[in-house]
Amino acid sequence: MDRESKWQLRNPKRSVFKWLMDSDPSIRWQVMRDLMKAPDEIVATERARVATEGWGARLLSSQSPEGHWWADNDPWPWKNTLFTLVMLKDLGLDPTSEEARKSIGLVRDRITWLYHDSRPFFGGEVEPCINGRILGVGAYFGETSDQLVDRLLREQLEDGGWNCDAPPSRRSSFHSTICVLEGLLEYEKANGADAVVTEARIRGQEYLIDRGMFRSRSTGKVIDRNWMLISFPTTYHYDILRGLDYLRYAGVNPDDRIAEAVELIAKKQQQNGRWPLQNPHSDRIPFDMEGEAGTASRWNTLRTLRVLDWYSAGRNTIGQ
Repeated sequence: MDRESKWQLRNPKRSVFKWLMDSDPSIRWQVMRDLMKAPDEIVATERARVATEGWGARLLSSQSPEGHWWADNDPWPWKNTLFTLVMLKDLGLDPTSEEARKSIGLVRDRITWLYHDSRPFFGGEVEPCINGRILGVGAYFGETSDQLVDRLLREQLEDGGWNCDAPPSRRSSFHSTICVLEGLLEYEKANGADAVVTEARIRGQEYLIDRGMFRSRSTGKVIDRNWMLISFPTTYHYDILRGLDYLRYAGVNPDDRIAEAVELIAKKQQQNGRWPLQNPHSDRIPFDMEGEAGTASRWNTLRTLRVLDWYSAGRNTIGQ
């Protein structure tokens, strides 16, 4: 029996779309693009509001003249800065907008890695999980570092993934691997396909897929039950929805190896057609976009619905 037939998705109600649209511009434009398939010009008009309204405008206005975010008495100000830049990318801030160019210019010109030879912020540091995120935001906002790409390619482990503890560890980490995969994908989206990068990405995503997105390859056991909880913002943390949304964005053709992970997120749908916020992480931007754990999440609802659309379309294509 096809695993997909074991669960029944409640079709999104009109009220769910109304609830999604009664939100921040960053949610609305992605709902229009990914779920409603609205015309490009209408999507672009809504997306432009991210820079001047709601969460996007709040983040942009919180940047210090030195380029950091929330750096007061913080010995590691890069962390808040990096997570904020990732959030601005996830919100869909137009990288060509005046607001984005001004903000990114401050980061580029004024922030360096003091503990790593004062190299430029977008040049990265030493851990692949951090460097993957930096590569992703750098590529998205037009500050790509080819040297950073080369470094990440050299650091890929034999099993296909990455690990911030390598060496001495030779076993990949889901957390590090998803961060690098997202960065490499954003690099190719911005700069065009690259055979070497694509090959590395495919090896990395196969590392996740071969493990069903959350299980040990050797024992079949769940590696970390927190990965079965969906959250947003993810910062550097892995979970099954983040992994599946990466595969969707990468245009991977879904197969039976990810069916269980898709079933898990589908079954999290609440009676009202929405998906909850689970396991919110402490290392996130210092204001809440949504409610507490267990409450309905627009981010998780949007992301899950588009993953399920991608999965269903891919499976239907395979069956033809």
